[in-house]
Amino acid sequence: MDPSSTALPATIIEQAASQLGCSPTDKKLAFHLDEEDELKNLRECFYIPKVKDLPPTDLTLVNGEESCIYFVGNSLGLQPKKVKTYLDEELDKWARTGVHGHFNGQRPWAQADECIVDLMAELVGAQRHEVALMNGLTVNLHLLMLSFFKPTPRRYKILLEAKAFPSDHGEETLRIEDILAVIEEEGDSIAVILFSGVQYYTGQLFDIPRITKAGQKKGCFVGFDLAHAVGNVELCLHDWGVDFACWCTYKYLNSGAGGLAAAYIHEKHSQSIQPALVGWWGHEFKTRFLMENKLQLSKGINGFRLSNPPILLVCSLQAGLEVFGQTTMKALRRKSVLLTGYLEYLIKHHYSEDKANPEKPFVKIITPPQIEERGCQLTLTFSLPIKSVFEELEKRGVACDMREPNALRVAPIPLYNSFQDVHRFIEILGSAITSSKQTANNTALSGSY
Repeated sequence: MDPSSTALPATIIEQAASQLGCSPTDKKLAFHLDEEDELKNLRECFYIPKVKDLPPTDLTLVNGEESCIYFVGNSLGLQPKKVKTYLDEELDKWARTGVHGHFNGQRPWAQADECIVDLMAELVGAQRHEVALMNGLTVNLHLLMLSFFKPTPRRYKILLEAKAFPSDHGEETLRIEDILAVIEEEGDSIAVILFSGVQYYTGQLFDIPRITKAGQKKGCFVGFDLAHAVGNVELCLHDWGVDFACWCTYKYLNSGAGGLAAAYIHEKHSQSIQPALVGWWGHEFKTRFLMENKLQLSKGINGFRLSNPPILLVCSLQAGLEVFGQTTMKALRRKSVLLTGYLEYLIKHHYSEDKANPEKPFVKIITPPQIEERGCQLTLTFSLPIKSVFEELEKRGVACDMREPNALRVAPIPLYNSFQDVHRFIEILGSAITSSKQTANNTALSGSY
């Protein structure tokens, strides 16, 4: 299998199976794809939970010593093994040196965020001075919107994705043509366009450069919430000319729950956009500690920083970013396309709707089928009650994510998930569906008496 191939995942899967002399659904193919995976060693950088340690597991159904199938990295990533080492280093420094830790050691606390900002900037395709590590995602979103949203009698609208567009081909996802049409029609009254890079529920990847270009052509500021995009898809924020963006780091970047977030402002706004709320950490570093009560605001996004970076959160984020530093987003994206494509292939093979057999449970994928319109996540709906299917999966050592009213979000992460994980998931899904159908039948029978 050529890792630089641009062939569709289904084509690669079928060709590889043909070469092996097996069915595309055979477990033998999953082993082969893992052997050929150039990124397989990255899995060793993470702790993979054991099935027995997951609270919902029913040990009468599964082998508790096996690694779980962790397909919920789009909600909370796994722990990088270096996290504890880095945390211990700083706790030890604090114990030994006290206040001197602010300006000494491998990561001086007063500049700890700046020690890893290059790694983050590279990940999102930005210049170093365009990115700051600070706060949480919601806080950063408030700070950025306070500065970019300046309504006037003529421009006073904020364009969001929720319920803003028609959906001729179904209610789940949006067409880029519809998005661009609304921008063209309403753009003269829109002050800020604020989109997600990847929609959290459907997994749809929006065309960031086209939306940015269309919005700016109409005189709008264009910003993105990249919580589900960073570390998932390739980003080129600077080259695309995106005005501003913010994101969390505990999903695909694996920094831990409540991890340190990040924000971006394009350098073209370094003089014109000022923070509405100012903290002392936005002051130039050279004179920050002189306490002269004369603000020397740092340019661009660095002027938006409020307080000193939390060193323990920096440590966990550093551990996560360094794993990305061992490869490239291009390589990760290449694996991700095939990994998710393999999942899609097996779901369609085993669980497509059969009109000739209406009693057969089926699974529908609402995430766009086009590779360029999705990241690693597939959002699934079921002909059976979703809660029952989800509970049966959890009993069997699968970690995924249920979203009301009827969706299961499944995200194979290229950093630590394998093709064997995907194959195991499909097998377990069959068992979960069978159990759910039996439960539904029993409920129906009991209700008929």
